[in-house]
Amino acid sequence: MLIFWQILFKYVTIIVLDRKFKSNFLYLLAKNLYYFIIVIMVKTKIQKAIAIASIAGIAATTLGTSYAANIGTAGVSGTGAFDTNVVWDDAFPGFATGSVSGIVVRAEVLPTLNMTLSTSEIDLGTLVGGVTASGTLDIEVGTNAADGITITARSGSGGLTNVDDNSIKINNTATDGIVESYTFASTANAIDSTVSGFTTTGNLGTTQVNNNSTEHVIYNTNKPEAFNNTVKDLTFRVSATTDAQTQAGSYEDTITFTVTGKF
Repeated sequence: MLIFWQILFKYVTIIVLDRKFKSNFLYLLAKNLYYFIIVIMVKTKIQKAIAIASIAGIAATTLGTSYAANIGTAGVSGTGAFDTNVVWDDAFPGFATGSVSGIVVRAEVLPTLNMTLSTSEIDLGTLVGGVTASGTLDIEVGTNAADGITITARSGSGGLTNVDDNSIKINNTATDGIVESYTFASTANAIDSTVSGFTTTGNLGTTQVNNNSTEHVIYNTNKPEAFNNTVKDLTFRVSATTDAQTQAGSYEDTITFTVTGKF
């Protein structure tokens, strides 16, 4: 009989102390049987010391710390990658809690970049030998490029070119036997960006133009800026100075302005 009670007590204790059986019918049955065996063992003085130690252990376990029971799952529909247990504190009143982490929030802002020139033509008028003639246009730009923009200007013919004889040019080289002057320059106007740290650099000082390959940087920024036609971002200037011997005729140059956003 002693051996029977010892074996039964051993397995009932295992069930009672195993968390996976918590709130299970087997657990409830084992728990009641556990206390019943302890009472029998104490009354019959069968291994009284073991019973007393077991009572102390079960009291510390059941009264001092409550077993947590998994009563459900928190997760994401269609995948088990986010699943976590919803855990109940085994008490009334009590609470159950579970969480799902790693949920991603996504959004997108599309890039924008706009540039508007104030005119399609810069007319220097009638050139007089030794007298500098200048003309300007304004440029407004707006973008949400993180690192701002760069605007360049490139001459189409490397100088003011005679429309009847393209070998005759007004510039600072003597390809046609006469040295004149043809220059680009630019100046940034009032800043219309409200982004902290916005700066403009690379404004072009007066620069001689004598080829059709150089991209002259006339405006450079480091942050986004608003598209605001009230105040243009920069003024671009073209100047030409002829010689008294500059051949008569009509002269033209076609300028290409390129804006590049640094997204």
